[in-house]
Amino acid sequence: MAEISEPLKLEAGALEVGMVPEIGGSVSSLCWRGIDLMRRLSAEDREAGNVLGVAMFPMAPYANRIAGNAFEFGARRWQVLSNNPPEKFNVHGSGWKHAWTVTKTGPADATLSLEIVTRPEPYSYRAEQAFVASDDGLSVTMTLTNTGRVTMPFGFGLHPWFDRDQDVTLQFKARRFYLEEPEGISGDPITVPPELDFANGRPLPGGWRNNDYGGWDGEAIIRFPTRGVGLRIKANPVFNHLMLYADPTKPYFCVEPQTNASGAFNRGRWNDPEEGVILLAPGESATGTVSFMPFALEP
Repeated sequence: MAEISEPLKLEAGALEVGMVPEIGGSVSSLCWRGIDLMRRLSAEDREAGNVLGVAMFPMAPYANRIAGNAFEFGARRWQVLSNNPPEKFNVHGSGWKHAWTVTKTGPADATLSLEIVTRPEPYSYRAEQAFVASDDGLSVTMTLTNTGRVTMPFGFGLHPWFDRDQDVTLQFKARRFYLEEPEGISGDPITVPPELDFANGRPLPGGWRNNDYGGWDGEAIIRFPTRGVGLRIKANPVFNHLMLYADPTKPYFCVEPQTNASGAFNRGRWNDPEEGVILLAPGESATGTVSFMPFALEP
């Protein structure tokens, strides 16, 4: 992807937001009082256009993997393509794999858009991200519109990356925990057991974690004691799921608000509200807002 000539930055009070629309419509940094709250895009990854090195990218027209690169809907079998080698299966849809267009920009706000037309993928859609920086933090409103000719299942979300400080803690409430099957595919949900529960806040797990938490109440809190700051994530009810990715061998982790359950497109329970799939007829849209609000920790 071509490198942007002038970096896009939003500023409001002590908050600074770097953006790289040309790299998957992504955020490159989120900084408050000079302190990074998300993993910052490195100069090397920026030059290489590496979307897996950004601070946050969008997920559309669905989140997480589609097993077998196909799903059944409306009496048809819809095929998708593998998009993240060496992984076998399509992950997070197509939105993060394209450059987005800046349609509006100001000192503290920006709107990015993306138009996708079918062939080779089964979706035609328009996606929009509206960013607003304020003294309270950064809000991101995602809107997804079906521009195709038939009703299709949709989902969307945000995929932020955070530095894995040794003393970082995570706190959120959810009702279900989706087991992980081979190759990153989501399995059956179970009631959240105490050892997997983050309701009261706890350090990141010492082992591998790549799981969807369903029935999320829409709030998550990350605390960085060494940095003296925390980050509160608040999302509209449409974001009923929170994905946690934490590999103890990596210096980062991910906490991802999303509408659809991981693996929902393969289970095919299209009208199950717990699955969170959004059926959009031609011309219909769905929208939701996620806010990232920094705060100082008590000394």
